Amino acid sequence: METKWLEDFVSLAETRSFSRSAQLRHVTQPAFSRRIQALEAWAGTDLVDRSSYPTRLTPAGQTLYAQSLEMLQALQTTRAMLRGHAAAGQDVIEFATPHTLAFTFFPAWISTLREAFGPIKSRLIALNVHDAAMRLVEGSCDLLIAYHHPSQPLQLDADRYEMVVLGQESLAPYCKPDAQGEPMFRLPGRPGHPLPYLGYAPGAYLGRMADLILKQAGTPIHLDRVYETDMAEGLKVMALEGHGIAFLPSSAARKELHAHRLVSPVPPELASLEMVMEVRAYRERPTAQQAGKGTAQALWAFLAAQAAQPAGAALP
Repeated sequence: METKWLEDFVSLAETRSFSRSAQLRHVTQPAFSRRIQALEAWAGTDLVDRSSYPTRLTPAGQTLYAQSLEMLQALQTTRAMLRGHAAAGQDVIEFATPHTLAFTFFPAWISTLREAFGPIKSRLIALNVHDAAMRLVEGSCDLLIAYHHPSQPLQLDADRYEMVVLGQESLAPYCKPDAQGEPMFRLPGRPGHPLPYLGYAPGAYLGRMADLILKQAGTPIHLDRVYETDMAEGLKVMALEGHGIAFLPSSAARKELHAHRLVSPVPPELASLEMVMEVRAYRERPTAQQAGKGTAQALWAFLAAQAAQPAGAALP
């Protein structure tokens, strides 16, 4: 039995919807259903009453739900204690961040940070957005760095976690230029001739942002999804090969734009298809019982002071 099965089950008990829980857990609905079935096979009994809607738990499911909450909390507490022992005497700052920020934002940011703050030892954990946030919730990292947009906020308790804004990042469409330097594909496309679209896999944070941009566009956009992957870097490689249009963060496309290896497929007459997101750092508020690492505390104070400056801290 895997702990993620219990986490899936708790989510299902609280949302009472397979589709909603699958979305929150960043897996496909069939995969989510298989994990619930695997938990039922382990338990040896039905845990979910599938004859009703919204979904209800069976009596056995109600029992497991109560026990799951206790077990998961105990596991998280124990893990935090063990990691505290492992980190004793060390001053390595552990960052959890989504894959895209790990490839694009973090390397330049940590270089700039070392110049302004001083030398630090760091460990980077690159995950999907949900798992990166769970690292913070479980006490498995010092700082979480993630995108933020009001339409897709991270569900973190403001009483328990605090944040600082590190900068801004824009998301916009790009494609390969032709031999004359013009876009190979020009939006908005036509109903009978949609443009090839390189999209993010279902559940990806940037995919939800791209969907929102397209939904809010003042003109119908005609695209044919021909490829998808979880990471922006994967989409960028495909766009560079001329396979279609991809929505990319500005930090991921900056070098290629300067080299004119990528261009915007948005013509002047079309309204902007760009969305601005914040890049934020989060940490758990320290308590008297758990003051945290000295360097991590000093770094947070530095970031907070930097963010409080009138101009804020810009992305490198």
